[in-house]
Amino acid sequence: MSGRSQPEANPSGRVVLTEGTHEYHESSRRCPHARLPVVEEAVELVGHIIDSLLLPKVLDEIMTLVGRFEMDEVQIGHHRGDPSFARLRVMADTPEILEEILASIGQHGAIPVHQQDCRLVEVDMAGVFPEGFYATTNQDTEIRVDGNWIPIARQEMDFGIHLDAETGHAECVPMTDVRHGDQVVVGRAGTRVHPLERDTAGHGAFSFMNSTVSSEKPKGVTVREIASAMRAARNGDGKILIVAGPAVVHTGSREHLSYMIREGFVDLLFAGNALATHDIEQSFFDTSLGISMSHRQSIEEGHEHHLRSINRIRRVGGIQPAVEQGLLDRGIMYECVKNDVPYLLAGSIRDDGPLPDVITDAIEAQRRMRDMVQDVTFALMIATTLHSIAVGNLLPARVKVVCVDINPATVTKLADRGTFQTIGLVTDVEPFLRVLVDEVQSS
Repeated sequence: MSGRSQPEANPSGRVVLTEGTHEYHESSRRCPHARLPVVEEAVELVGHIIDSLLLPKVLDEIMTLVGRFEMDEVQIGHHRGDPSFARLRVMADTPEILEEILASIGQHGAIPVHQQDCRLVEVDMAGVFPEGFYATTNQDTEIRVDGNWIPIARQEMDFGIHLDAETGHAECVPMTDVRHGDQVVVGRAGTRVHPLERDTAGHGAFSFMNSTVSSEKPKGVTVREIASAMRAARNGDGKILIVAGPAVVHTGSREHLSYMIREGFVDLLFAGNALATHDIEQSFFDTSLGISMSHRQSIEEGHEHHLRSINRIRRVGGIQPAVEQGLLDRGIMYECVKNDVPYLLAGSIRDDGPLPDVITDAIEAQRRMRDMVQDVTFALMIATTLHSIAVGNLLPARVKVVCVDINPATVTKLADRGTFQTIGLVTDVEPFLRVLVDEVQSS
């Protein structure tokens, strides 16, 4: 075995790796120029750490951050559903480097063997976290209080963790909402993350680490898996969120989305002023951005149609009154009102009008969206870069996310900004929605 010693079995059934197993580290220590580690800490990983690639990620992260490791114990599951176990010692030349390594690998589920309670610091200024606050990820997290692990509610990335000492309830809290006197977790001690693991069913578009982005990938299987996931959500305990941009209307796809709403495949719709405006414009004038939806030709003075549409809706007080009065009798927003599908329209600086339903305060829109997505299990994001990224940042990693856009950068940016569980489809909106409707109809 080229000088490597064999794993030794112990009575517990775990495999104990003996000294000679890590030749690289032993040889580096024999080098006269190598610095010996001065600090170390033992950590453990439990779960599907092999097939979900969590253990290789941890080891790579240690070496990338100029640390070293020695494996003490490894137990590899013999069957697909069996968890694995690893215990290793992480070593670094300074406490600061070790702390950086432990904080990084903690996001992959590496937990110190010797645990302590989390450190809580009182907020001394509303809207400002204490220095060194624990910054959350989108992966399920727990904190240790009085020797007990407490799950964190409302999991979201880039937040702090607030503990209510009276109730023992802990939840993620945005910086803008933290109040004077709140107890907030500081540092990584007493925290642990439960990383998203591979789906042990092991098939289909939603298998972990299978979210490649390419316009050349076959899409039929993925669309069938998306349709299957949406059927399961509709027929079970799931909740489906659609995040859509105005291209849904521009490309002639609104009837497909309207069908999905009528048939119960949409539980929640997030969009901006533009989607609702051009959807209503088509209902009033059969145009979108002044282009006829029947013959695809420019209409004289058609560029004013979206403004006239907004004006009519503003006159009656909003989208729902327009539906109730019979002014608006078809389209995406009509179907949302008629089928009691909640929607949230978040505004932007470039909006015309906007429609009365649009929330123009960005912080308030965030708050409402955050409340509305708490029980979402599946999110389909269609042709909207900024809304996709924004909503993706609100969702915990356990939510299945599909992003469909003709621009591959949209899909890549969503994954790069933390929503790593995203399945990306690079395609035009209309053919995607058309095929998706065909698939859900064929069930």
